[in-house]
Amino acid sequence: MASLASNPVSSFFKKIRTKRKNRLEKADSFQKALYILLTLLSIFMLIPLVFIFVQSLKPYQELFITPPRIYVEEPTFNNFRELFVLSSSSVVPVTRYLFNSIVVTILTVVGVVIVSALCAYPLSKHKFPGHKILFATILLTLMFAPETVGIPRYLVVSNLGIMNTYFGHLLPALAAPVSVFLMKQFVDQVPNELLEAAKMDGAREFTVFYRIVIPTIMPAVATVAILTFQGAWGNVESSRLFMQDESMKTFPFFLSTITTGAVNSVARQGAAAAAALILFLPNFIFFLFYQRKVIATMAHSGIK
Repeated sequence: MASLASNPVSSFFKKIRTKRKNRLEKADSFQKALYILLTLLSIFMLIPLVFIFVQSLKPYQELFITPPRIYVEEPTFNNFRELFVLSSSSVVPVTRYLFNSIVVTILTVVGVVIVSALCAYPLSKHKFPGHKILFATILLTLMFAPETVGIPRYLVVSNLGIMNTYFGHLLPALAAPVSVFLMKQFVDQVPNELLEAAKMDGAREFTVFYRIVIPTIMPAVATVAILTFQGAWGNVESSRLFMQDESMKTFPFFLSTITTGAVNSVARQGAAAAAALILFLPNFIFFLFYQRKVIATMAHSGIK
């Protein structure tokens, strides 16, 4: 029975090996050299990722070895225990910070995707007066550094009365010109004839947008979601500027406070390594699920 069950698996891997072997046999010397070069380059680019994982598992005697090692001889989870021991002394439970980060990240991703899509669709398919000037203005905002809009953002959030609320985390992130640009480039590729045919069949504007446009631009939606997730998950600016109530602050801000000064000290170096892995891991997992969509977006974002 075991041999019968293993036959489909072994045949599957045999097919994969056969395909790879055929590709290598058909490749010329230049392509083979290119394969080797790209393989070495990919291994080199994986080194920082491996270092993050390994660093969080190193005991203190291995953290300060010079030069640093890419491997760990005696892996341990004491760094994570130290991190949560430090968090247990906080007035607000660490679960509250984590809950705030999850809620804020989900709301920000959903909000940015919806707002960017609703902005990109009329800019692309409804040629209203001044649409080019409006789109150029949106692109112009890319030139401003985040520090230059810090005070205006604070004044807007303060005057709206949404300090110490989830809206205070969400509202500053909704203005995402990069997301609007990526989605508009994809909406431009949707044939106008397809939209007109749907309207002639009785479809309303929202139905056309939801049933035709959104499924077509899913690669751009996935890319925007990844970029927004990365920014929202690691964001500490909103907690530092807009949240005076400790129970409304996020997990990255909490980690930044307990590891402040850890870079140049021995006491919390292990906790800092564990905190870096915790902040990095969700971004890494989220990107792995949607990497194909990101590649498709980058390949088609400049094609009309």
